[in-house]
Amino acid sequence: MVLRALDRGDSVYGLTTGLGAAVDTRLDADAIPAFQARAIRARAVGVGEPLSTVEVRAMLAARLVALCHGASGLSPVLADTIAAMLNAGVHPIVRRIGSLGEADLSPLAQAFLPLIGEGECEFRGAVLPGGEAMTKAAITLPVLGPKDGLALLNANAQSVGLAALAVEAMTSALDAALVAGALSLEAFRANLSPVDPDLAALRGMAGHTAGVDRLRRLLDGSDLWQPGAARRLQDPISFRCLAPVAGHALRAVAAARQMVDAELASAPDSPAVLLERDILLSSVNFDTTELALTFEAAGLALSHLAATSAARIVKLMNAGMSDLPRFLTRHGGSHSGFATTQKTATALEAEICHLALPLGTMTLPVADGVEDYAPMTPAIVEKTHAIARRLTRLAAIELVVAAEAVDLRGAITLGRGTAVAHAFVRDHVARLDDDRPMGREYEALALAIEAGGLMADSAAPTGIEP
Repeated sequence: MVLRALDRGDSVYGLTTGLGAAVDTRLDADAIPAFQARAIRARAVGVGEPLSTVEVRAMLAARLVALCHGASGLSPVLADTIAAMLNAGVHPIVRRIGSLGEADLSPLAQAFLPLIGEGECEFRGAVLPGGEAMTKAAITLPVLGPKDGLALLNANAQSVGLAALAVEAMTSALDAALVAGALSLEAFRANLSPVDPDLAALRGMAGHTAGVDRLRRLLDGSDLWQPGAARRLQDPISFRCLAPVAGHALRAVAAARQMVDAELASAPDSPAVLLERDILLSSVNFDTTELALTFEAAGLALSHLAATSAARIVKLMNAGMSDLPRFLTRHGGSHSGFATTQKTATALEAEICHLALPLGTMTLPVADGVEDYAPMTPAIVEKTHAIARRLTRLAAIELVVAAEAVDLRGAITLGRGTAVAHAFVRDHVARLDDDRPMGREYEALALAIEAGGLMADSAAPTGIEP
């Protein structure tokens, strides 16, 4: 179809015309091959820290998935080459700053410089010139077809690939935060009337109901369900409202996952090949506004959950609130206990709330004013992922603090899910008797959570519809 369009002399963006503001420039047929290679070189303008290996692989995989929809007009050999790079472990060096989210041109250009023998790649632990890395991996450099440069670049694979990684991190962080909150309910000896299903039915909110269902499963078998087990008639809001706050976060993260699935199932190319009509049409399928806004909402939902977590941590250490020793140490004022842990929890919560502030759209038009809007999706995805990493560490702290409070309670019976969570903590972190450096233990527990250890043992996450 691309070749037929050339033969007919059709006017096709990026095939027979320049790019961006140069759309008004008609390309001569003999200039097209060199133009495709120049399109890649000219857009490799990224700066900042390089993407990690897993981020580069996610981006390459996302672009390959989209190319396989068959709407790009790409020469098949280039898709085979991308697959070969993934299989051989050839990972281009891609600096993360440079895309505004209306097609991730800069990161994709850096990723595909090795296809023309340029750029840099990490291969078997060494950073090599792109062409040398491809040779060492026995990957033949492809010959670019008439639309291949633009077909490689004009998509949103950085945004989508990194969003897929961020969704996994958000899911893990959310599950850990919810389990930590449930263990705090046990540790505080909270009143469980707020998770009564009939009360949730009166409210009729899907997120609220989802949060109640999840907490009831975690707390199933707890002696807190017995009459008179709760210490108070009504607890602080950070305990009482865990179900609706966490429930909305479940829905927000589910919506983010659904959006990433939809992006991976779509063809983002422009111009796009419409086989049935034998035509190439310019599209806006590369726009990622919906992805950006969905991730903004998920990050904001997680920040609300983080605020409740930090509040519970402080309350559990407050003797007047919890009826437990101050800072959860039985040694009194001669020991710090968990006192300074409050500072780390507060720092994490503050950073999460800052990252949750909306980034907003691009405000400076580029390309002679032709490109006058962009959703800033890569930056939004990155900050949302950063929220998830911090929430995981906050959840790790709450788990340790709640586990210590549970142990100080003595003879209580935990729920099935919270008992498993308590055992998970104790497998990684011993009780705090004499003061010791806890930061490395919090971090180790967070890494164990990110590796899937907590949710492999605790109650399985609820399937939630956004």
